[in-house]
Amino acid sequence: MGSTRLRGKVLRELRGRSVLGWVVRAVREADAVDDLVVATTTEAADDAVAAECRRLGVPCHRGPVDDVLTRFTQALAGRPGDAVMRFTADCPLLDPAVIREAALVYRAVPGLDYLSTGLTGTLPRGTDVEIVGAAALGRADREATGYHRTHVTSYVYAEPGAARLLGLAYQPSAGDLRVTLDTEDDWRLISAVADGLGDRCVPVRELVSWLRARPEVCALNAHVRQKELQDA
Repeated sequence: MGSTRLRGKVLRELRGRSVLGWVVRAVREADAVDDLVVATTTEAADDAVAAECRRLGVPCHRGPVDDVLTRFTQALAGRPGDAVMRFTADCPLLDPAVIREAALVYRAVPGLDYLSTGLTGTLPRGTDVEIVGAAALGRADREATGYHRTHVTSYVYAEPGAARLLGLAYQPSAGDLRVTLDTEDDWRLISAVADGLGDRCVPVRELVSWLRARPEVCALNAHVRQKELQDA
């Protein structure tokens, strides 16, 4: 809830459900994870996030504000699994099919430490999927400092060492499009998409086609720049 650019964004109502609710629905429709947990902070402002998790029927773990990596590993403690799929709650337009595809590819390539569509930058920002192996995440927790502890997985792909990374590419590339929620202009675009395509999980190719046909919608947030890792 404490976003510096758009406070309370994950609980904004989009076509009758919260932005967080859109993310949870997409992950559930993908049916690619054994366990889904929301990791939020211990700040009083995030009591509302915990309440929304109860309403959605999703377990909620609360941990440090800035050390998100610790919050993440705490949330995973006691939950068996050899890999973790990470989503951020400000990306309501996830495609369940992309989530499933990422999981299938990760399982098909033995020994991977990290897989992401973001490594190739071919999907709209806000529809990416990433998977990190439990061992690689544990190494990051032991070794990462500074901004890497805020971004959870960045240490794995930015300081990979012997880590095995795989990027998934989609064609035609749509990496110039932005459907993540950081600013009011992002909200205007996402609201326009939801109004135009309805309260449903939209396949990413349909989303891209819809946006390409409406340059005036794309222009709503074309000026917004993603923060650099060290600044976010």
